[in-house]
Amino acid sequence: MGTPLSQRLPGEHYRTVQDAVRDRLAGAGLDALCTDDPSDVAYLTGFFHHPGERPVTVLLDAERTVLVLPELEREHAQAQHAAGDLVAYPEYPGLRPPLSYLPGTGRRDRIGVPGSMTLARRDALRAALPAATLSVTPVVEAMRQVKYPAEIALHAEAARITDRMLAAGRELIEQAVAAGADLPSEAELAAHVGGVGTGIMYAEHTDVVVVGMLAGGLVYAGARSAHPHALPSEYRLRDGDTFMLSLGCAVGGRYVEGERTFVLGEPTADQRRYHDAVREAQQVGADAIRAGAVCSEVNRRCLQVIVDAGLGEYLRHRQGHGIGLGMHEPPWLADGDDTVLAANMIVSNEPGLYVPGHAGYRISDSMLVTETGARRLTSYPRQLDDLVICP
Repeated sequence: MGTPLSQRLPGEHYRTVQDAVRDRLAGAGLDALCTDDPSDVAYLTGFFHHPGERPVTVLLDAERTVLVLPELEREHAQAQHAAGDLVAYPEYPGLRPPLSYLPGTGRRDRIGVPGSMTLARRDALRAALPAATLSVTPVVEAMRQVKYPAEIALHAEAARITDRMLAAGRELIEQAVAAGADLPSEAELAAHVGGVGTGIMYAEHTDVVVVGMLAGGLVYAGARSAHPHALPSEYRLRDGDTFMLSLGCAVGGRYVEGERTFVLGEPTADQRRYHDAVREAQQVGADAIRAGAVCSEVNRRCLQVIVDAGLGEYLRHRQGHGIGLGMHEPPWLADGDDTVLAANMIVSNEPGLYVPGHAGYRISDSMLVTETGARRLTSYPRQLDDLVICP
């Protein structure tokens, strides 16, 4: 193994991001940005935290970036080398409102806030900065969609680990088959692959960034896999099952997902028909993803393959979604989203079909958008013959 990979991006990266935000704020006629969205906070400063009742807020204006946080988080922010001036308040709710610690009280600034900020938090911000005018801005949301090279490297590493998790899931089943032992349950399989992903991360990285889902995902088999977001259960795999490993992880807080549908035993004609339709749709979807393409049109071309195969009644969701500091974020490869894809966006490509009482079939890869097409970050085999496990 080579030199361990640090998951922390350097301070220079965050200074570049902050300066780019300032340029966009000026272009939008805004003097400052204030956000309490945890992913925005991480994007702007490199400070990752578990959100709770205690506000953590970034105020960015032309002069500086201020991170207001509870005192109990100060050392965490310092340990993460948060890129901003730290202002700590004692406790929540406290004798003084936390947002009153924001600098700039009395200034008549035009401050942009994210659409995710709650009405209660906006009211608290207005009370703290009564002379300011607040307006919702998509500045940070739009910036987060297009990744910097350092972010792409983290996503690529997450994809490598996700591929290894998929392989580990298959290996666990094959080992049970070879030993004549009971096949694993969905829950056992999910725990195993999550442990493998987390183990790789700590063995091969330094400064691991801990987020809500470090490594893991959903595992469902048989008829349960016809429910797209079913949670792992005690159901134990059996011969003839279609089963899905819907996995992913986050390196440096940057997510990737990779999903494959396996068959345990010789596939039936129906299993092959359903799987092949999804695989073809996924390939058409991959071919349609490129800079300049419109999200809704990419989605239409992808899902039309399943409709043309006579299986449209089994469609239950869009082609995919953006991925970044959240597993699901804009843009959406879906009807109703006419966002034009740009180079260095990362999106999932995950058409699926779901047959009630039988099974679900989905193949997902995380795709890096380029000027000439799209590059798969996850690379585990997709052909059905490569996804059959014979008892």
